[in-house]
Amino acid sequence: MSNSILRITPDGLYSPAGGFFIDPWNPAARAIITHSHADHARAGSGTYFTARSGERLLRSRLDPDAVIETADYGETRHINGVAVSLHPAGHILGSAQIRMEYRGEVWVVSGDYKLAADPTCAPFEPLRCHTFVTESTFGLPIYRWPAAESVYREINEWWRNNQKAGKASVVFAYALGKAQRILAEIDHSIGPVFAHGAVRNANFCYRESGVALPEAGGPDDAPRGYDWSRALILAPPSARGTAWLRRFGALSTGLASGWMRIRGTRRRQSIDRGFVLSDHADWPGLQEAIRMSGAERIWVTHGYRAPLARWITENGGSAEVVETRWEEELEEASGR
Repeated sequence: MSNSILRITPDGLYSPAGGFFIDPWNPAARAIITHSHADHARAGSGTYFTARSGERLLRSRLDPDAVIETADYGETRHINGVAVSLHPAGHILGSAQIRMEYRGEVWVVSGDYKLAADPTCAPFEPLRCHTFVTESTFGLPIYRWPAAESVYREINEWWRNNQKAGKASVVFAYALGKAQRILAEIDHSIGPVFAHGAVRNANFCYRESGVALPEAGGPDDAPRGYDWSRALILAPPSARGTAWLRRFGALSTGLASGWMRIRGTRRRQSIDRGFVLSDHADWPGLQEAIRMSGAERIWVTHGYRAPLARWITENGGSAEVVETRWEEELEEASGR
């Protein structure tokens, strides 16, 4: 029966019973989307099904005439006999785990997820199932995140020190999800906050979706001769080394990413300061999510698959390594 619920195909995860793909790699007739990051939400499918809170973000990523169906978290839809519901993944706004039940068997596809608190999205919801499909982006024991509150304090202190040194503070963070999380948690009394256009576009979608975010101005709106030394600027990692940064004069750069946990990564990225902050589960978080699922079988996707699968089998579980194309994290070290 398992192969009727979900199987891996050249186009991604496919449900033969339901007739739908989950985060398809190529255009499909019907796509269920876990979240709006580009490696999971691709254009060209006939219809899309996603969590209602993520509709505005998804629409910003797709063709204007894309057909998008939505449901609230926990609301069940029956698709060709498969009971499908979406549940919070805690990754970014609108991120969802896909729960599928068919003839008494339950599968859950987690998408990307984190267990840490985040004021900009709904918290991760543990789901009991027979088979749990988990990511493993940071599936090595070395990846253990500090408390997010301590990281925000580090950013605030770095920002203050840069002001004393007469330097602008530029934090590189993934434009969708990470940047909004930082914007919501930093101390805005320290100084003015600005954001790259890509970040501001995502901010707009968050606000349109009902998430209250502090303001972040556009650098192009600042007057000529503006003193950037008091400012903190949020920008995507793709802005590193570009002419866009020249306007800020003397500056210090930081990168907020789980990859900053590894000594030497900051140096290779030519970054002044690394902040260990990720929107993915760390090693203990992956273990905890798997335990809470109570699943008899685990499919391990994108990331450090083999080490996590080994831990599962060594602890009496059944694990299968599944190849996917969700490899953006490992390829880019992009600030996730």
